[in-house]
Amino acid sequence: MRFSELNLFGVYVAPIAVTMLAAWIVMLVLRQIASHTGLLRLVWHPALFVFSIYIIVLSSWILIAASLS
Repeated sequence: MRFSELNLFGVYVAPIAVTMLAAWIVMLVLRQIASHTGLLRLVWHPALFVFSIYIIVLSSWILIAASLS
């Protein structure tokens, strides 16, 4: 992965912003799955749990992208 700006319709965007958006979309899907399975009722602080899942997904994608380049 190149760590340079991306040109989206004439607007330069940092690659971390695109990665954050993609990780947020994945986190939304994982939150729905956790909600339907009842996992969110079992954790102490659901918002903190969802935020930690987001950080795990985001950091995993960044580490994988950095190792591939």
